[in-house]
Amino acid sequence: MMLFTEVRGLPVLAPARAGRIGTVTSLAVDVASGAVSHVRFRGGRLRGETVLPWEAVRSIGPGALRVESADAAPGTDPPCHDLLDRRVLTDAGTEHGTVLDVAFDTETGRLLAVFTTRGEVPANRLLGLGDHALVVRAG
Repeated sequence: MMLFTEVRGLPVLAPARAGRIGTVTSLAVDVASGAVSHVRFRGGRLRGETVLPWEAVRSIGPGALRVESADAAPGTDPPCHDLLDRRVLTDAGTEHGTVLDVAFDTETGRLLAVFTTRGEVPANRLLGLGDHALVVRAG
């Protein structure tokens, strides 16, 4: 298990290249499947962001995120909805704070819990994620 805040800033390594190829900027989430869908990283100040599907991740730990290849597949650029600092609303329209962090399984990418300014939300209560907010089932 790791937290999104522990992953942000990790060096990205690929076996075919020597050294660091970038730094993790964020993890994209597919709320419907309840899992991390993509990894976003930046290769340097002047380079754009690269987006890789979660399936390209070989391993992830406190020292680095290792990927199969640094080549992004066409059409893999999901909407950039970062969960961190996202407003949280229930399906009943009630405020539930702001996302502080997200726990996930490093093997599968499955979300385990979302930690908000108003407490923990189990991952099975996530309903949707958009430009405005993360929507969770009330309860």
